[in-house]
Amino acid sequence: MLTLTYEYKAKPTKEQIHVIEHTLDVCRKVWNFALRERKDWLNSRSCQVNACSLTSEYIVPANEPYPNYNTQAKSLTLAKVQYPELKTVNAQVLQQVLRKLETAFIDMKRKGMGFPRFKNRYRMRYDCLSSVG
Repeated sequence: MLTLTYEYKAKPTKEQIHVIEHTLDVCRKVWNFALRERKDWLNSRSCQVNACSLTSEYIVPANEPYPNYNTQAKSLTLAKVQYPELKTVNAQVLQQVLRKLETAFIDMKRKGMGFPRFKNRYRMRYDCLSSVG
């Protein structure tokens, strides 16, 4: 059986480009915040209590649960009240960003892949556009 593939080049208007850039910017901020939250949680548990530096380590309370997808999605909902910029992007898009971060951590553990990276504006553009296809 023969499978045909078609590629179409999108030609967005300036308004559409602005909306896309804004969406990618908010997604990048959500990714970086969620990754920082997980990284701080892991770093706070990486050394013994009597050997950690109080000035260089971020201290997370001992009863704080691991920030997985479910807890971060719930905090994302609560953050929309405090940060109205999050309301400008569809909720499912932001949830998908958190799902991709969860998948990155699962791949890191199971497949031996590297630790997820923080995204600058160019890396976020490349990752989002490459996952669309």
